[in-house]
Amino acid sequence: MDLFSDSAQAPLASRMRPVELDDVAGQQHLLAKGKLLRTAIEENRLHSMIFWGPPGIGKTTLAKLVSEHCDVHFEMLSAVFAGVKDVRAAVQKAQLNYQQSSKQTILFVDEIHRFSKSQQDAFLPYVEDGTIVFIGATTENPSFELNNALLSRARVYVLKSLSSDDIKQVIKRALNDKVNGYGNQNIQITDQQLDALSIAADGDARRSLNLLENVVDMSASEGAAGESTNSFNKIIEQVVQDHVKRYDKGGDVFYDQISALHKSVRGSSPDGALYWYARMLDAGCDPLYVVRRLVAIASEDIGNADPRALEITINAWDAFVRLGPKEGERAIAHAVVYCASAPKSNAVELAFNAAKQLVRDTGSLEVPAHLRNAPTKLMSELGYGEEYRYAHNESEAYAAGENYFPEEIKNTQLYSPNERGLESKIKAKLDYLKSLDSASGNKRYYR
Repeated sequence: MDLFSDSAQAPLASRMRPVELDDVAGQQHLLAKGKLLRTAIEENRLHSMIFWGPPGIGKTTLAKLVSEHCDVHFEMLSAVFAGVKDVRAAVQKAQLNYQQSSKQTILFVDEIHRFSKSQQDAFLPYVEDGTIVFIGATTENPSFELNNALLSRARVYVLKSLSSDDIKQVIKRALNDKVNGYGNQNIQITDQQLDALSIAADGDARRSLNLLENVVDMSASEGAAGESTNSFNKIIEQVVQDHVKRYDKGGDVFYDQISALHKSVRGSSPDGALYWYARMLDAGCDPLYVVRRLVAIASEDIGNADPRALEITINAWDAFVRLGPKEGERAIAHAVVYCASAPKSNAVELAFNAAKQLVRDTGSLEVPAHLRNAPTKLMSELGYGEEYRYAHNESEAYAAGENYFPEEIKNTQLYSPNERGLESKIKAKLDYLKSLDSASGNKRYYR
């Protein structure tokens, strides 16, 4: 039986919706025997919930299964089309249902993140007084997209993308099901063909069934399924060749992938960095976004350990603009590998952050007189620049012991270079200059 449609003409994905918890693909971290959500459903301990996860993994199906197991009314809204008026109508229906049957109502709101936070407030009184059990489904991070009042009244369950094995089980179930699937058609599919469909589905059960349905429909019209494996392979190849990878520009998947690329570069893994770069390109990411991030990485994570990284990333950016994607993407790959392989130092990043914090903490301290310029006679008479020591006139072009801070914070050190790459030479140079400070008798102190 199909929970959502009694029509035999409904799409395969609709016909094959699970009718039992054990039929749900994946999500064993929530639905295995003894797990929190499974136990709550089996014991009829209803509570408001948020299902968070990528598309096509069973959020809507799971909400419906909760209502079936707990024997409550089920009302569904889509935040794409609904407004506060629809919410009120659903609540009124829930109140009427309770008066007539003493049954609670689950109000399921798909894509809840599409409601504004003020619209989300419309649910609160009815969740609070028990009129409805609220279940929301979202592909976006609830921490950012849902208001705190609603989050505090609902438990968030994270649903995971389906594995390749999960997807294969979904496809096999459809092929063997004689009522809602293709069990009566005796469709033979090889392991290689099953792999192709599962990879193209990209963790999305609904997509896998849509792909399978397309393949079966095309093979029926062309007679390929009954002819040869090669013909069937061509149809599968044609159906899956333009499948779109899961990628949501500006959403969680986008930021997860760019985070993985950044961490791969920072962790000196050129292979990992290239993989995530290729993943993002394959899903339609603008390569210029990646190269802009690389420029930031070159300064933040590589810094003076290899200053050439900044030059190479900017050159890659320029190459892409001048040459276009075909050659420009390779130039960015060049920069990805270079940055991942380069020695790493965040000493400049730390020093800059410390400098900003020092400014916030100490306020508008006066510039010492010896560091001020004296373009006028009055300024000269006031002693501006009078004790300034011109470094080029000093031994080794270094004014040993000179202070370049306001007097109140003259004992400050912000930059502490490490021992990696070129920065090790910078460290040696600064250590040598400190020794000159000590020898000068006009020692600068560091903290």
